[in-house]
Amino acid sequence: QVQLVESGGGLVQAGGSLRLSCAASGRTFSSYVMGWFRQAPGKEREFVAAISRSGSTTYYADSVKGRFTTTRDNARATVYLQMNSLKPEDTAVYYCAASYLGSLYGLVYDYWGQGTQVTVSS
Repeated sequence: QVQLVESGGGLVQAGGSLRLSCAASGRTFSSYVMGWFRQAPGKEREFVAAISRSGSTTYYADSVKGRFTTTRDNARATVYLQMNSLKPEDTAVYYCAASYLGSLYGLVYDYWGQGTQVTVSS
């Protein structure tokens, strides 16, 4: 069992930056591929980014590539999402997720955080 808690969301103007954090507790953090997803009002949840167990490889949705960066600190059992050049269309609830057996490019995740709201004003 893994518990995930996101933080760092908030209100920011277009062009600004935010850094989300996701702290994990429970089973060995380094055993999990970690992912970030988001869900805007009236829309389905969509994949944002993922990072491999070691942190050496990352994968991004085209919509955020070049603007968002995910990293992890296995010693602190925390994954981060640095979001730069934010746009109003990035407004959503952002979730982190953990996958024990999945691959970096898969969409099957076992555990989810409660989400943190990111609002980008124009």
